[in-house]
Amino acid sequence: MHRFLALCLMGALSAPWAAPARAQANTSAQTHPSTSAMTSLRLHQAAAANDVSAIRQLLKEGAAIDSRDAQGRTALLVATHGNYVDAARALIEAGANVNAKDDMQDSPYLYAGARGLLEILKMALAHGADLRSTNRYGGTALIPACERGHVETVRTLIAAGVDVNHVNRLGWTGLLEAIILSDGGPRYQQIVQLLIEAKADVNLADKDGVTPLAHARQRGYKTIEKMLTAAGAR
Repeated sequence: MHRFLALCLMGALSAPWAAPARAQANTSAQTHPSTSAMTSLRLHQAAAANDVSAIRQLLKEGAAIDSRDAQGRTALLVATHGNYVDAARALIEAGANVNAKDDMQDSPYLYAGARGLLEILKMALAHGADLRSTNRYGGTALIPACERGHVETVRTLIAAGVDVNHVNRLGWTGLLEAIILSDGGPRYQQIVQLLIEAKADVNLADKDGVTPLAHARQRGYKTIEKMLTAAGAR
């Protein structure tokens, strides 16, 4: 008798009309994210809106502070992209990882350095920024800062101890990028001077053997040429 009932039960579960019920249950589970996932999504939204109150409340509710979005970005990196200083401060002070990289190999620290977002950069430096971390081009935060002419960012990164002679995958240092990718104007002259004062190797050539001085001469950057020559460039 018991065996008969068991067989009947097994048959009912395997019957055609049971499949839709199971499928519906599985679909329901897949289309309804967990509470923690929804809370983390809202944290990213709050960061994108620079909503400090919402950030703090969501963290209290258990939002994972370093959870990632579809691009691999943390909420802190989202806030950094918008240069939302208040949101970034709330997240950093709550323990967000300033070195967490997204799918593009950007971290809050690297992105702030590259874009000259000085306030966020200084907070990142004060909360464990990895000075040796590199971007997708193999460059430190200093190299793109030199390229983009962010004088105070360069000054800040040099003072923090970033290697001024680091070479990226293109074969360029910060000094080379401040010449090759610049207009040779006042901002770049200041950056070259900062690098010289920080003991950058003025004779460190690119992968083709072209020196900073040769690049400056090719572009007609007379002021930078004089600065390099005075520092011993050949």
